[in-house]
Amino acid sequence: QVQLVEIGGGLVQPGGSLRLSCAASGSIFSIYAMGWYRQAPGKQRELVAGIADGGSPNYADSVKGRFTISRDNDKDTVYLQMNSLKPEDTAVYYCNADGVVTTTGRRSYWGQGTQVTVSS
Repeated sequence: QVQLVEIGGGLVQPGGSLRLSCAASGSIFSIYAMGWYRQAPGKQRELVAGIADGGSPNYADSVKGRFTISRDNDKDTVYLQMNSLKPEDTAVYYCNADGVVTTTGRRSYWGQGTQVTVSS
């Protein structure tokens, strides 16, 4: 059984910063890609940032220059540093691990989500 545990959401003022982390645990052999998605009320879930093993990160246009994704393969952990936060960044942020190889096969997993609220 693979679990993704997210830490770091909360309430922050516009222009502030938050750092999210997501650690994968379980009998994991490898993870192809890890990333962050978000879903605001009444909107579809969207990709915020992703990074494949050995690849370059990719970002949604709305967060380029403000958010930075990084990955620690030794810890099966992905981070999202969010700077210059705006009210429109308010959403539930979900961690995703794709291409996770375990003894039972290869599949994708999701975290439980963490709320990020940007408001004065």
